Amino acid sequence: MERLIKLSQKKINIVKTGFKRFLYSEIDWDQPLILIKGYRGTGKTTLLLQQAKELSGKIIYLSLDDMYFEACRLAVLVDTLYEQGYRYFFLDEVHRYKHWSKDLKNIYDNYPDIKVAATGSSILEVSKGQADLSRRAITYYLPGLSFREFLELSYQNIFPAITLETIISQHHDIAADYNDMLNIEKAFREYLRYGYYPFFDEGKKFYGQKLLETTNLVLDIDIAPYEDLSYSTVRNMKKLLYIIGQSVPFTPNISKISGRMNIPRNSILKILDLLGHARVISLLRRDTKGISYLQKPEKIYLQNTNLAWLLSENRPDTGSLRETFFYSQLEVLHNVTSSRFGDFTIDDTYTFEIGGPSKTREQIRGVPDAYIAADGIKGGSGNKIPLWLLGFLY
Repeated sequence: MERLIKLSQKKINIVKTGFKRFLYSEIDWDQPLILIKGYRGTGKTTLLLQQAKELSGKIIYLSLDDMYFEACRLAVLVDTLYEQGYRYFFLDEVHRYKHWSKDLKNIYDNYPDIKVAATGSSILEVSKGQADLSRRAITYYLPGLSFREFLELSYQNIFPAITLETIISQHHDIAADYNDMLNIEKAFREYLRYGYYPFFDEGKKFYGQKLLETTNLVLDIDIAPYEDLSYSTVRNMKKLLYIIGQSVPFTPNISKISGRMNIPRNSILKILDLLGHARVISLLRRDTKGISYLQKPEKIYLQNTNLAWLLSENRPDTGSLRETFFYSQLEVLHNVTSSRFGDFTIDDTYTFEIGGPSKTREQIRGVPDAYIAADGIKGGSGNKIPLWLLGFLY
């Protein structure tokens, strides 16, 4: 136990606090039980340590993948630390600990004066355990960096988050101001290739290798054990992800894929559903309510543009990168569905068509609340909004 306390103090002392993810200020840290889930590498550990560093009193950070928890129960450790005066517990990688949801429930019920914040990278496993903690835990989701956050972390340019409504109504003035501050187009190209995960700051040279390792961990460690998948099913999952990566945005022909991979149609749909819930891909549908995994999505996207660069044999398709960027930025705060007229419908209200600098309104002419998100332009005009500006939503 003393080793865990010393390790906690060391990690809290060395964490940097200059840059904080957008979610940091949105979390109600006064809640007795907080659960933060998100893809590997998005900054959940740093989030916990930064908050721990802000507090005074008896505080401990514990990573539940530590070997200590192979033989010892978390609930028993908390009992002991409570007697020593500890009241703040920051628990990382909870999904790696078998009894995490049961122990958190008992801690919550037995110690009303304790505050616990926990993170998990296996979104599937954490979501499952979250059901056991219903009415107890306040849950948050941490996505990858927005373009706005990338600019702050990489260029030290601090911009406020902007609502979609403000972007729609004031994009002309906002874009002009931001273009005066830095080379937005250059930074945007960098973000599309390596700016979604904060670990790019550790060195761009090995970013692709780290991203590949992270993706394989999600498939092998997070998804496979959760569903008790066989080795052959995991291989099929990776094969399907490769197929998607070559042609995103991917309009799925499930029967054709089934024949090509020689596995049943429903198995294909199940794999897509798992990849979607694990945030490796994004499934665009006409509706987001009451959807069964057996219903084919309209389109399939990789979850972010960095994955598109990773999984494409050649340079990713420009149109695909544009749509993937738009989807990844909008889905964090808004309901995104497919559109009858454009590429996307936002919150059942706004229609967006995505394109390059020469994109016209022809496809959305006469459609109310319809806009073009155009790549390759510094500023917008009328209903034509710079695509990069949609990266300032969070």
